[in-house]
Amino acid sequence: MKTFLFKTQQTFEKQTLEEVFAFFSDVHNLTVITPPWLYLQVLPPAPSEMKVGTRIDYRLKLHGIPIRWQSEITAWHPPHTFADEQRRGPYRRWHHTHTFGETANGVVVGDVVEYAVWGNSLVNRLFVQPDIEKIFAYRSQKLEELLPSLRD
Repeated sequence: MKTFLFKTQQTFEKQTLEEVFAFFSDVHNLTVITPPWLYLQVLPPAPSEMKVGTRIDYRLKLHGIPIRWQSEITAWHPPHTFADEQRRGPYRRWHHTHTFGETANGVVVGDVVEYAVWGNSLVNRLFVQPDIEKIFAYRSQKLEELLPSLRD
């Protein structure tokens, strides 16, 4: 199975490490930073606490096709990192590591996604990679709007 890698990072100057980690570890904020065209919904019961083994169920539409997705928290090290893996969903593999670190310029949030798709490289190049890039670009723009308000 061929896997692909997507990496991105973003720096936030006005928040503490703890504030940024708390924002990302609240599952309900995922619906806020996900593009509206995906119609993402967290299905009840939403977890009240994140930890290794927590499973989260979602419903979304990908290119108009309804999809159920379940992810599991597989690493949990507040306030520096956590990881989630797809247990059921559209990918052959999805492993997303979130990292948080303090620098002189602010809090750096990093994302590393290792994924595999049905159809391998052609499907990835034509559909999946452009979708992932658009989703994370939307997320980055939305975070720029939202995170400065955490302290103000």
